[in-house]
Order: sequence, then C-alpha cells, then structure tokens
Amino acid sequence: MGGAASGDVRHLLVVAHSRTGSTQVLCNAATDAARAAAGDEVDVRALGAFDAGPDDVLWADGVLLCTPANFGYMSGALKDFFERVYHPCLEQTAGLPYALVVKGSTDVDGAVASVERIATGLRWKRVLPPLAVVGDATAADVDQAAELGATLAAGLATGIF
Repeated sequence: MGGAASGDVRHLLVVAHSRTGSTQVLCNAATDAARAAAGDEVDVRALGAFDAGPDDVLWADGVLLCTPANFGYMSGALKDFFERVYHPCLEQTAGLPYALVVKGSTDVDGAVASVERIATGLRWKRVLPPLAVVGDATAADVDQAAELGATLAAGLATGIF
C-alpha cells in the first residue's frame, strides 16, 4: 500500500460504475468532498471500474467503491474490477481501509453484501458504514455521500484509517 509515514501524501482510490448516472452523482459528491477535505494531504484518483486495476489498488491507502445495485448484486463492472485485482492484491492489501456507496431502485442489500463478501476475502477493512440509497437520490443523499467522502479522506490524512 502507499505512503504511511507521517507527513506523506496519502492515496485514495475511487472506483465507480454508473450506467444511468445516478450512482455517478453520489460518487462525484463523495470524490469532490474528499478532495476538498484533505487538500494536499490526500491524492485522489477516481477511475471507472473497468479502468482501475491492480496497480491502482496497490498505490492506494484507501478505497471508495461506488456501484449501482443490479439484480440484487453489485454492478458487473465492479465485479469485473474485483476479479482482476483479487489475486494480484490479496497478499499486499490486507487491512486496506474502504468505504462503499450503493444506489438501487428498489433494494441494495444484496449489492452491499456482495461487495462486503469480496472485500472480506481481500481482508480489507470497512471503516465507515455503507451509504445505501434506494430510489431517487435526494439532496440529503448527495450530502451524505459528500460526508462519507470527506470523512474517508480526512481519516486517511490524519492516519485514523
């Protein structure tokens, strides 16, 4: 994992997928707030799930995952990301802090559980409760996404996570 010494710039990887754009709105709020909260102390790299790979995960000191809930599961793109990074990162990223945003039309529980199952297999550490948004994203949901992103980045910057 990336820098750990006090004063080093920390690295936050944001991995997202959004087919209709509603998950991306939440992801953008979280990413923008993360950049604002940590300033120069955290370098934020935001990538689509198909674009992120093992080198990005190995670079990261923390990960924010954003996915729609599709058919009771995470998006196929996020599953593809996990399939590509799992074995190359398994031994080197144990304890990696992560947070999760899931947006679904009717139910997000299966998507949350599927991400948490794989993250547990990777031995990543969930450091904040997942933001689970069901139905249309409201201004309050966007605010919660921003709070999650800011908290994750601040936690990385201060060494809490």
